[in-house]
Amino acid sequence: MGNSALKSHLETSQKTGVFQLTSKGLQEFPEELQKLAANLRTVDLSANKIEVLPAAVGNFLQLKSLTLNANRLAELPAEIGKLKKLETLSLNGNRIQQLPPTLGQLRALRTLNLSGNQISEFPPGLGTLRHLDLLDLSRNKIRSVPAAVSELQTIELNLNQNQISVLSGDVSLCPRLKVLRLEENCLELSSIPQSVLGGSQVSLFSVEGNLFEVKDLRDLEGYEKYMERFTATKKKFT
Repeated sequence: MGNSALKSHLETSQKTGVFQLTSKGLQEFPEELQKLAANLRTVDLSANKIEVLPAAVGNFLQLKSLTLNANRLAELPAEIGKLKKLETLSLNGNRIQQLPPTLGQLRALRTLNLSGNQISEFPPGLGTLRHLDLLDLSRNKIRSVPAAVSELQTIELNLNQNQISVLSGDVSLCPRLKVLRLEENCLELSSIPQSVLGGSQVSLFSVEGNLFEVKDLRDLEGYEKYMERFTATKKKFT
């Protein structure tokens, strides 16, 4: 991509606070963006070939939305934790295996999209994200959901298309969790904690494509309580 095109993008971004450059074959995070670090609020570099997110990303202190879907990132720098105003972090379709502990410092974060990466263990340390509405970990390689999941403050947790065969009953302790998606995993009916149905806030529990028929959920203790929540939520939106 020519320098003049990048220059005109930068000039526009100076005024708007938005920098969007997608599907341009970029192999590096544009260094020139550093000049705009003080006033950029939105950066979208999706569908490029970026392999490394530089530590300097920590300088973009006004950033509210950072989107790097469909790149080649294998990890995130610890400095990402400095983005205290960040509300949306979208990293779908990369090669990320684990998250830096500093991610838990993104206290304004509402949406964390990590679908289609190489994550094999449920990420620890996200319980500090008090305003999280959506945590999307679908299409990864996660095998189990540990007890520490109870710390999560998210409203929706998407774990579709993983390899999950173990689901901790502590997921029912998530204080704000309303939507739990576990489609196309390796769960057996006996792996479904009754507390999710009978003793949680979950009003949409999506488990199609596991090792049991969805209708068999009806046989579990707590199913009627779950259906009450499900129906009440449905009525709200109709």
